Amino acid sequence: MFFKELETDRLILKNIGMEDRDFIFSVFSNDDVNKYLFDAEPLTDISGADEIINFYLEQEPRNQHRWIITRKTDNVKMGTCGFHCWDKNNGKTDVGYDLIKDFWGNGYMEEALKQIMDFAHKIMKIKEINACIYVENLKSIRLVEKLGFKLNGSKTETFRGKAYLHDVYTLFI
Repeated sequence: MFFKELETDRLILKNIGMEDRDFIFSVFSNDDVNKYLFDAEPLTDISGADEIINFYLEQEPRNQHRWIITRKTDNVKMGTCGFHCWDKNNGKTDVGYDLIKDFWGNGYMEEALKQIMDFAHKIMKIKEINACIYVENLKSIRLVEKLGFKLNGSKTETFRGKAYLHDVYTLFI
């Protein structure tokens, strides 16, 4: 398997699997997590979790992958992170991540993203990572800036018939 489990000092980044369906449902039906996500409706049915998991379990090679962020000390699942829109020919990908509010402010996402960015550079041969962030999502903006991403432009995402301005942050590695 190309995509493998990753480990940091405090975290295990576990490959997403069907055993995570209840967790995925709880994350993507959570109002705090969905506040700045303008690409899909919050989940209202467990079958939506199955669709998300199946998307990330497509046979390799694939253009996307997701890890479950798990705390080592107690195996608590806290969120997810991963890549989508992987352009293998040009060494580019987009990053996505989410964290349950109870775990905000502890540096978990920074730790997880550093690990997957290292994986992207060394294993996936990525040279450019993009993060598309809603302009009001200040915590996410601060996070990517702390990780060295630079504002590279903006674009509008239309969701439920309304336009939402997103800034695109890019990291060249």
